[in-house]
Amino acid sequence: MALYALGDTHLSLGGSKAMDSFGGAWDGYVDKLRSAFAGLTEEDGVVLCGDLSWGMSLEEALPDFLFLDSLFPGKKFLVKGNHDYWWTTANKMYQFWAQNGIQNFELLHNNCRFWGDVALCGTRGWFFEEEADGHNEKVFHREVLRLETSLKAAGEKEKLCFLHYPPLYQGYICQEIVDLMELYQVSACYYGHLHGGSHRLAQEGRRGRVEYHLVAGDYRDFQPMKVLDGPQNEKVL
Repeated sequence: MALYALGDTHLSLGGSKAMDSFGGAWDGYVDKLRSAFAGLTEEDGVVLCGDLSWGMSLEEALPDFLFLDSLFPGKKFLVKGNHDYWWTTANKMYQFWAQNGIQNFELLHNNCRFWGDVALCGTRGWFFEEEADGHNEKVFHREVLRLETSLKAAGEKEKLCFLHYPPLYQGYICQEIVDLMELYQVSACYYGHLHGGSHRLAQEGRRGRVEYHLVAGDYRDFQPMKVLDGPQNEKVL
């Protein structure tokens, strides 16, 4: 009953944006994903922290969904990334997946999910690289509200937080998001988005009460990070 986290698979199995051309960790990354999840069972799960597919629509992303669903028979919890242009309403996504035989996807968006006695909370988040204009300010506040909605839904359970954007980076703090995690006593936060040379600027380890971990695919060499392990949901940090 183990739970894992991994972000930024950036799949393009039905398109022309295969990431192998970037070299390094991206060489053979599809095969790496297939191998990394091969031993998981229907009792295991993974939180996918955004930027899953380059598809511009659900139809374009379908080969990538089918691939992710085929990796292992357990639950996949999906967080939205900034490049997930296929993302639409929850009803449309669930209906599309059901029509295509995909049964094990669950959204982590405006809600929380439970894994044993642990609450899985999260949202896309926001990032300091975005321009501070009126539109982006509205999006930022919406993301903060979504995260608080998710944390409130967890009640008194132990809380883990999954984001796409890093809440801490190169001395920058997205203070509103960090404050929420502290207020709601989040144990650990897992995030993606950072690639290549940006890896060295990521926040790892404890800050305040929260443990932070970068789980971007190329940072992890496409090996998912184990978050919870065993029927007692013993945390692995």
